[in-house]
Amino acid sequence: MREPLAHLGLFLVLCAIGCGPRGESDVAGAPATSVRPAAGRPAGPRIVCLGDSLTAGLGVSQDEAYPAVLQRRVRQAGHPHEVVNAGVSGDTSAGGLRRLDWSLDERTRVLVVALGANDGLRGLPASALRDNLEAIVSRAEAKGITVLLAGMEAPPNFGPEYVREYRQAYADVARAGDLPFVPFLLEDVAGESRLNQADGIHPNAEGHRIIAELLWRELEPLLDPASTHD
Repeated sequence: MREPLAHLGLFLVLCAIGCGPRGESDVAGAPATSVRPAAGRPAGPRIVCLGDSLTAGLGVSQDEAYPAVLQRRVRQAGHPHEVVNAGVSGDTSAGGLRRLDWSLDERTRVLVVALGANDGLRGLPASALRDNLEAIVSRAEAKGITVLLAGMEAPPNFGPEYVREYRQAYADVARAGDLPFVPFLLEDVAGESRLNQADGIHPNAEGHRIIAELLWRELEPLLDPASTHD
């Protein structure tokens, strides 16, 4: 990451993620959205994006949020999958774990996990982040779902040791599960004013396109019929 602008931008992003309009108390009622299949086309397998406001697309339209951008990439590549936006502003890894079963159904083939930014903002133990992510992965894989893990960086104000532990939590989960892994969801976006909204905090439409392209590189190989169950 770039210094010191990236750290400042990242800190501001994390602050905004934690101050979204939804909190953990109302995650159970948060709607998951997806692109409906075209008329006459049978409902296809699903890719569920489980995350916080970065996934929900706070401040941009649903069509501009990265799950919708991924949906267009999926269609362009000729895959039948529906992409479900299961992002809730203000959510933590614990909140994501609590609503995991509600977010998945029998058609889910891939789960993109993009949680933990609010854990870092609140200074929650990196060990708890790791445990929650491991539980999400375990429960998803028990259903035959392939997991793509996306990491986040902790704000620097909690000190370098916490930043290292927080980053390592994602790496440990990815390595233990041999998961496809994007180490930093906001790579090349955090701290870049042209890629964020007027508040300088949330990614704008172009920022979401970059996030989608970053994820697509890891997601596309998982959509091969040999990589997921029918």
